[in-house]
Amino acid sequence: MALLSLLANDHRFRQAGLQAIHVHHGLYPEADTWAEHCRRFCTMLDIGLRIVEVTVPHDSGEGLEAAARHARYHAFRQVLGDGEILTTAHQREDQSETFLLRALRASGTDGLAAMRPWRSFARGWHWRPLLDISRTVLSAYATEQGLYWVDDPSNSDHDYDRNFLRHRIFPLLRERWPHVDTAFARSASLCAETSDLLQHEDARILTTLWNHSPHVLSVSALKALSAAQRARILRHWLSILGLPPLPAAGLVSIEVDLLTARADAQPVFAWNDAILQRWRDQLYADWRRSPLPPDWSTLWNGMTPLSLPDDSVLSLTAVRHGLQCMGFPAPLSVHTRRGGERIRLSGRKHSHALKQILQDLGIPPWQRNRLPLLSNVDGELLAVGDLIFSGEFEQWLQAHEMKLHWDMP
Repeated sequence: MALLSLLANDHRFRQAGLQAIHVHHGLYPEADTWAEHCRRFCTMLDIGLRIVEVTVPHDSGEGLEAAARHARYHAFRQVLGDGEILTTAHQREDQSETFLLRALRASGTDGLAAMRPWRSFARGWHWRPLLDISRTVLSAYATEQGLYWVDDPSNSDHDYDRNFLRHRIFPLLRERWPHVDTAFARSASLCAETSDLLQHEDARILTTLWNHSPHVLSVSALKALSAAQRARILRHWLSILGLPPLPAAGLVSIEVDLLTARADAQPVFAWNDAILQRWRDQLYADWRRSPLPPDWSTLWNGMTPLSLPDDSVLSLTAVRHGLQCMGFPAPLSVHTRRGGERIRLSGRKHSHALKQILQDLGIPPWQRNRLPLLSNVDGELLAVGDLIFSGEFEQWLQAHEMKLHWDMP
């Protein structure tokens, strides 16, 4: 309430399109009343409000507090537009609590950096402008402004680690060290400075490990690093890809199972819908993706983009600006691999087995099952995604200044 009041009183934020979002967790009987309270306050400030209802799983295994946070930030990610800024009211005591919690979990420098004032988030940014302001100062401002706020009853439940620290541990620490919050926040800031320096070096090294895609690292180059440096590089890599942080078991599995595997093996480590896979001298990281359904097929005229069952999209577009896409001369069949396909490449007199071409191109086995194939009415294979074209289809694309694109989510 204090944060929204501060932002609403600054015309710069209003001109930038200030609006509010309230996540309705549905965990308490009063949840509807809280949403109505937010609606009344935003109406009074003449600020747009979006209320998003989420379902918080009670059996996720991570605890209700963490599950609610994940549901909340998932909602934020869904609504945040390109370049928009999510602004939250985390303040200095929140920062010191986060620092101590991470220390108790044996976090390294990156974790002890705690919360940053700015971070990349979803399609935009996450800003915490109040990190250097104490809860006491914010409470005094809210009282002075005559603000009415709701205290979440879960904040007094000592079963949650953060609340236990807030109500039991920090009062004792402040008796002996009155400036403990400032000290912990300063330590977090120093850790952030060190982390930034290390991440800069991580980014430099990472660029030397990438192969043809940001999702692929060279295994031999990774093995040339020290174990400690390798762990940092892997964490940085996954963070750039937007994948969940690796659990401790993940680093062990990479070292023991993936990096030491035989060249013909295909070891896997999966966690939180993400997956790491080794194939040949390459380590792949991505979200877990399903192959196209067996025997799936459809007709496509190329006039509009085609959405596939795995949420990837095929599109035919003009290469030159202003040129209109007229589609294919006749609808093409888009289908999954069924085995035994052959394709006649440009400049070749004879057709070649698709399986062999995919192996020669280094396409991993699990990616081959996601490839959409395009064939004409006679069953002749013309294209494999946007990776492989028959000589005839390639000539048609060039003659008509068209480009086939396969966009994978």
